[in-house]
Amino acid sequence: MKRFRHWHEAVLVALLVALWCTARAIDPAFITPETQLDLANSVWVLAILAIPMTLIVLTGGIDLSVGATMSLSAVVLGLGFEAGAPWFVCVLLALVTGSIAGLLNALFVAKFKIHPLIVTLATMSAFFGLAEGLSHARAISGFPPAYLALATSRTGHLPFPGWLVLLVAAGSIALLSRTVNGQAIYSIGLNETASRFSNIKVDRIKLALYTLAGTAAGIAAVFYTCRRNTARADIGQGLELDVVTAVVLGGTSIYGGRGGIVGTLLGVLLVHETRQFVSWHWEKDELNLIVIGLVLILSVLANRVFERGSKKAQ
Repeated sequence: MKRFRHWHEAVLVALLVALWCTARAIDPAFITPETQLDLANSVWVLAILAIPMTLIVLTGGIDLSVGATMSLSAVVLGLGFEAGAPWFVCVLLALVTGSIAGLLNALFVAKFKIHPLIVTLATMSAFFGLAEGLSHARAISGFPPAYLALATSRTGHLPFPGWLVLLVAAGSIALLSRTVNGQAIYSIGLNETASRFSNIKVDRIKLALYTLAGTAAGIAAVFYTCRRNTARADIGQGLELDVVTAVVLGGTSIYGGRGGIVGTLLGVLLVHETRQFVSWHWEKDELNLIVIGLVLILSVLANRVFERGSKKAQ
C-alpha cells in the first residue's frame, strides 16, 4: 500500500493539468507565462491563510473568521497610515491586530470549551462589523512606495510573499512530520479525550494554532493592501470559503487527524486557478461563488469516498 501513499496529491496534480488543458482549449491566453505570473500575485494571500487553517482542521477545529480578521487588520493598518504613523509601524499594528483576534478565538475555544464553529462564526460577524465601523465603509489608499514594494520586490523569480509562503510551508511540514507537537496535532484530531489522558497539552496547542491563524490573517492583510494599494473593510469577505475549500480539497479531513501541507498547497493552486479562469473567461464574479461552492461540496464527498475505500483496503 505504500506506493499509493500520495494518491491524493497525484489526483490534485492531474486535476490541475486537466484544468490547464481545458483552459488552453477554451482561451489559450490564460495559460501564457505572462498571464500566469501576473495572476500568481493573488495566490500568496490564500496560501498564507490556508497553512495555519490546515493545522487547525487537523485538530478537528475550524476558523471561519480569517477573512474578517484580515479585513480588520487591513483597516487598522490604513487608519495608522492616515494618522501619520510610519509604514513599518502600521504593518506592526496589523500583525498585532490579527494576533489579538486569533488569541480571542483561541481563548473561547481552548479555555471556555465553545465549539470553534460557533466561536469563529460569531467573531467573523463581530470583526467585519468592527472593521466597517472603524473605516466608516470607505477605502483607504495612497500608501508610500516603500510599503508597496513589500509585495512587488523580487528575489530570483519569486516576490517576497512567495518566499514567505515557502518558508512557512517548509516549517509546517517539518513541524508535522518531525516534532512531538506535530504528532500531537494529529492525535488531538483523532481523539482529543485520549490525547488529554496522554498528557498532551491540548489547550496550549489550540491557543497557539488559533493565534497563529490570526497572525497569518494580519500578514495576509499587509500583502493584500500592498498589492492593491487600498485597505477596505470587505477585502476578506468570502475568503474563508476559498481557504476551507483549499484545505479540504487538499485532503485534510474535516473531522481531524488526517491531511498535510503539500496537499493544501496543491488545493490552494487548484482553487486559485479555477477562480482566476472563471473570472478571466466569463468575467462574472458571482459565477465564482457557485463554482467554488460546488468544488467544496465535491471535495468533501470525494474525501468521504476515499476514506471509506482506505478503511476497506486496510
